[in-house]
Amino acid sequence: MNAFLSKHHRRLFYAAWLLLGLAQATCTQLIDDEAYYWVYSRFLDWGYFDHPPMVALMIRAGTALLPGGLGVRLLAVLMNTGTLLLTEQLTDRRHPGLFYAISLSLAALQLGGFMAVPDTPLMFFTALLFLAYRRFRSQASPSLYSTLLLGAVTALLLYSKYHGVLVVLFVLLSDWRLFTRYQTYLAGLIALLLYAPHLAWQYQHDWVSVRYHLFESNVNPYRISHTTDYLLGQLLLPGPLAGFILLPAALACRPAGAVERAMKFTLVGIYLFFLASTFRGKVEANWTAPVLVPLVVLGYAYLSRHPAWRRALRVQLPVTILLVLVARIALVVDFLPVAVIRERYHSWQLWPAEMKQLTHGLPVVFDNSYQRASQYWYHTGQPAYSLNGYRGRKNNYDFWPVEDSLLGRPVYRLDTEHPEAFAQALSTPLGRLGYRLDTAFVSLARIQLVPAQRTFRVHAGATLALAFSPRTPVTHRAFLQNHPGLPIRLWLAVFNHQGWVRDIALPLRENQLITPSADTVRVVLDLPRGSYQARLALQAGTDQPTHNSEKMTLTVD
Repeated sequence: MNAFLSKHHRRLFYAAWLLLGLAQATCTQLIDDEAYYWVYSRFLDWGYFDHPPMVALMIRAGTALLPGGLGVRLLAVLMNTGTLLLTEQLTDRRHPGLFYAISLSLAALQLGGFMAVPDTPLMFFTALLFLAYRRFRSQASPSLYSTLLLGAVTALLLYSKYHGVLVVLFVLLSDWRLFTRYQTYLAGLIALLLYAPHLAWQYQHDWVSVRYHLFESNVNPYRISHTTDYLLGQLLLPGPLAGFILLPAALACRPAGAVERAMKFTLVGIYLFFLASTFRGKVEANWTAPVLVPLVVLGYAYLSRHPAWRRALRVQLPVTILLVLVARIALVVDFLPVAVIRERYHSWQLWPAEMKQLTHGLPVVFDNSYQRASQYWYHTGQPAYSLNGYRGRKNNYDFWPVEDSLLGRPVYRLDTEHPEAFAQALSTPLGRLGYRLDTAFVSLARIQLVPAQRTFRVHAGATLALAFSPRTPVTHRAFLQNHPGLPIRLWLAVFNHQGWVRDIALPLRENQLITPSADTVRVVLDLPRGSYQARLALQAGTDQPTHNSEKMTLTVD
């Protein structure tokens, strides 16, 4: 038996890891984001508002092979196992027991690795990038194959999640001699060519993802909790106990060679980048996911040379395994009285089928909830739409042609925020869900009003001349032409750094949204002196106004 284990321990470890991941993926309810990415896969494109397209391709491929949650997560589970395989290849492989102990100590890889989210391919291609970089650096003059491989993997990394650019950046910064090799530029050109379709998509959509992630997302007044929560989260994320060992070990490790130096730069660089980001707003713990690869490799290298640190890892291992086992069961069986777990993993069973019957299979519309619209669509197969108000953030429902297909059709309106406003309601684990029939749904979120300029400076009480051109989809233009006299209002929504300030009514002509020519509206700005942001918002009937322009900067003197 010992001889068998000695000979086949790697196969047994990875087979067990893979089978456990497949079982967990099959038995655990999809989380909200996974359902949202499942809708991604129904509208394959070169880009999306929130992320590049890799996660959509993964889900589309998996669901083509297998039904249900396992199909959604199939490639995620394979990539999670592949990440461990590739990461071990980056070590000296002389201490497999140590590597297994580190892997089993990483709750993040076990409890999150089976999920179909962008972090899963991000970690996989991070590990693959370091392997490709090792091959690239192992040759005095990198071969054409090594250069092509490095460029291709770089593109795949960037197609996984935008955070991948940090890995590429810190690898380059780890050795300035890279800039003296023409192969580096060739690899970059290959990556750029392969990534060009996504860049073209961004250009066609006015760089919407870039503007959102850099200028709109996660911009909040500073709180000390943003920084302290981030620091604590980075200690807990890998373990929850192993982080207190692996993180200082990886930071104390002296890199041996160019590849470990690149990993050390990546580890420290990403941690510092997101630490600085806490002064801009709240940082989610999983945003540093790429560091798990260098954390394991550098932590392994340090622990392999320091027996006392290995003993500390072994002491915490049984506790971590027990905690992970309890968490695995809790993801499948609703036995823990923890509201966040219950809502995240156990709130979409049984009742969607009942609601589908109550709504007679008609499409449904949620207000401001792309998560619930996506979950409902996934669980029922009934088309769903998220009508996003102008005071919240956009999501991909503002870009998909779902709204187009619902114009003028009967739909059911669903809402958990104000069920008391509905004559009918259904009790669900999410709370009371109000529902009512809307015999002719109207929404104008897909109409874009493009301002002639985005920066304005005016005196308090002065008149603002605002010129804009409508970009109205063909379906909406035909609908408006066939339904004259619809109650439509145009607003200038004004915000400051603390949030919404007020809405200012703007005049709107009958055919102004149909005619593609530019028009100018004038409004007196009764605002206190200060700096503001504003956007144009259209309101159909009594529904909430929607996002209909990009943000404009407004300074009142």
